[in-house]
Amino acid sequence: MQTVKSLQMLRTALAQLRASDGHGGATVALVPTMGALHEGHLTLVRRARAAADHVVASIFVNPKQFGVNEDLDAYPRQLAEDAAMLEAEGVALLWAPDVEAMYPAGFATNISVAGVSDGLCGAARPGHFDGVATVVCKLFNQVQPDMAFFGEKDFQQLAVIRTMARDLDLTRPHVDAIIGVPTVREADGLAMSSRNRYLTPDDRQAAAALPRAMQTAIAAIEGGADVATALAGLQADILAAGFASVDYAALADSRSLAPLGTLDKTPARLLVAARIGSTRLIDNMAVNAPG
Repeated sequence: MQTVKSLQMLRTALAQLRASDGHGGATVALVPTMGALHEGHLTLVRRARAAADHVVASIFVNPKQFGVNEDLDAYPRQLAEDAAMLEAEGVALLWAPDVEAMYPAGFATNISVAGVSDGLCGAARPGHFDGVATVVCKLFNQVQPDMAFFGEKDFQQLAVIRTMARDLDLTRPHVDAIIGVPTVREADGLAMSSRNRYLTPDDRQAAAALPRAMQTAIAAIEGGADVATALAGLQADILAAGFASVDYAALADSRSLAPLGTLDKTPARLLVAARIGSTRLIDNMAVNAPG
């Protein structure tokens, strides 16, 4: 695996990957990450390897998506360990720019995606999804992948990226080639996340109540319970398990992320963000419409 940290080196390495089939047409899949890799990230890599000739992974802790008093400085950075994991999975190229390479002096452009970014995490973290859309658009332009893979755990992020790609007429990748991969979970159901390592042992044990409470709420909603009542019960269950607060617990349209007051034929998603100790956890699950 080749690791590159400058844009010129990236372009040279990508040209070599494209030419590897002898005709300049070898396909490239991109897996963007912020490092601190776990099995969820590696699942994305495996899906990408199955779909393309070569996989390019990126590691960049993006300061533009961290707000005031968020964990930018504390966010784990372990490039050597992450690179070894990626190489073991058959990644061909690691793009690992520093902040100056990604945002050179005088950088003045911001991409904002209205609508899908407004509520949920967008309401709790102002400007976060502007930072996501901006950096992902840059990564797409830098790598020019045929396809890109993202985890569904960050469901709102995936919706923002797809909307950005559609609205800006991106072709590498086209919006239909931005692939969402189902959330990878621990044995007790907790969604894998780089932030899980912040949990104390007691908080980690209590955190497993989050997916269980969500499953209970989904069963109630799918069984015909009033949505508002089920969501109130979900929040109560989360707090009773030891969480400090619930940022949101919402039933939403899977495409637009508009809130749903009732479950109909629209594909729906239950999305939750809650805080336990010093850690903010997010999760989401599909909710099946009747019939």
